Amino acid sequence: MGIEVDEFGDGCARLSMEVRPDMLNGAGWLQGGVYVALADEAIALALYTLLGEDERIATIDEHTSFIKGVNAGRITATGRVVRKGRRVAFADGEVRNAADDALLTRTSTSFAVIEG
Repeated sequence: MGIEVDEFGDGCARLSMEVRPDMLNGAGWLQGGVYVALADEAIALALYTLLGEDERIATIDEHTSFIKGVNAGRITATGRVVRKGRRVAFADGEVRNAADDALLTRTSTSFAVIEG
């Protein structure tokens, strides 16, 4: 997908990518799964910055609200851990248009934290 890691650490991450014509749906807008994939990657990277060496994660739930469409240009996703417990972690993400900072999607997630 051409995702670039802009920054990550301390429970946060920011990724970005260029919207390509082959990513558009039949109506000419960025296909929804691309937004979700980009946000999911940012959220997971943010969470990985807080995991111990013996911990891994598995998605429990993920919900994305689609707010505004885009069909060209650069988009940016941010991920932020809301709370990481011993067994469950909660994190949020947003995808924005890099040109005007318009909010495109908002994602909320929960993950199982697995030891071993």
